[in-house]
Amino acid sequence: MSSDAAVETIINDFVAAIHPNFNYVLTDTAFSACLLTLLVVLFAFSTQESRRRLVFRLNVLAIIVALALGVFSSMVSGRAILDPFNQVSKGIYIASVVFAVFPPVLYDSILLTRLFALYPVATTPRITLLKIFAFPLCVKCARVIVLSFGVNNYVSSQLSTASLEQEQAAAWFRNPYMVSEWTMQIADNMYSVSIFLYNLHLRTSLVKRAGGIAQRIRQIFYISLANFVFPLIFNIAQIICITTDRSPTTGTELLTMNNYITVMGVLCATLWFSGTEWVRSRNDQSRDNVFSSPKPQFARDHVAGGRSGSDVVVIARGTVTLDTTSSDTKADSRRLATPEKEDKYTLV
Repeated sequence: MSSDAAVETIINDFVAAIHPNFNYVLTDTAFSACLLTLLVVLFAFSTQESRRRLVFRLNVLAIIVALALGVFSSMVSGRAILDPFNQVSKGIYIASVVFAVFPPVLYDSILLTRLFALYPVATTPRITLLKIFAFPLCVKCARVIVLSFGVNNYVSSQLSTASLEQEQAAAWFRNPYMVSEWTMQIADNMYSVSIFLYNLHLRTSLVKRAGGIAQRIRQIFYISLANFVFPLIFNIAQIICITTDRSPTTGTELLTMNNYITVMGVLCATLWFSGTEWVRSRNDQSRDNVFSSPKPQFARDHVAGGRSGSDVVVIARGTVTLDTTSSDTKADSRRLATPEKEDKYTLV
């Protein structure tokens, strides 16, 4: 009986030891699979024109970075489960830490590009751009500096992966660098989203709320709000965990999920916009097949790169393109003729 009890104790201790790493593997696998699917959908619904935009390339980069986080984290956790006495190298372990804490700065920078739809670089005075973007740029630089000090302080104190893992609890609890980073992230996101939503309200307050336009404005509002609310919830939860719980297990899971969910929030805006362009592109091709006569040349809007008569809401410069096919081309040609260099800006 004593031997059976000893075996049961060993098994229970082993299960308890690998349980956190098993949760990490499940989290990374599930979210990585979701991001891989979203990457395929992003390319499927994108057009040749949308792929040339900076925001599209940044979204692809964000997905790749998040997938790299999943790979490194799974390598560390998987080795801890399958071969607990032979951990991964210190370089791989440090890479998993770097990909866990630094990418949110990149994701928040992608969200910041939405402001260029309201303040195009080509037409906005330099002093206005400085006033709008000085605060978020300074905050992001401060976040990078704080994270660099925090990671360096953590990895330079130990010489092996095993010692780093043993030092996790001490380095985690009430870590001033991480608390500062998450606090600045809250302020950064709150500023960007507040500026965007406030200007969106001002520039659309005089617009006649036709059905299609009102629906799209609501979609823009909800997407922008979701990009802020979910990271905010996770940031608050992370701060609570790091100040009250000495074990880094729950906090690490929240940190990992926050990375994936932030990327998904950024992708929601791009997928919605790409889907709109994809439908418009297919409609244009259908009209080309039906009508053999040459099509008239339409002016191009500076947000979607679409044609006059498209259903894209143009927030910049205070103009709106109605979803109509009426013959009111005199006003459209005057409003929609904008420089081609502004095509790279998107709404959200």
